[in-house]
Amino acid sequence: MRRKTPQDKKTLSLRKDRRNTYGENDKASRKAIPLAKARVNRANRHLDNQLLDSASGEPTAEGAAKAEDRVMGRRKKVWRKAPDQPLGEVLARKGKRKT
Repeated sequence: MRRKTPQDKKTLSLRKDRRNTYGENDKASRKAIPLAKARVNRANRHLDNQLLDSASGEPTAEGAAKAEDRVMGRRKKVWRKAPDQPLGEVLARKGKRKT
């Protein structure tokens, strides 16, 4: 394996290093990302509990199976973080803005 030149290291760094371009303070992501994940999980639990509570009356095997089917059959809410941008793209965009 050959040694990397400083120029090779720089191009690799511009391709692999990432920057948050979401638009909010970069420190805010530390709290916002876990909060968004928790909010989605909370909403999913809430909907599951509502569906299970709707199975009122005498508990039967058939009623339990129906309630379970409703819970398992629904599409869960999902939240995904938008990926950070490669550093090279961010710097190129900033360079265009200055000129």
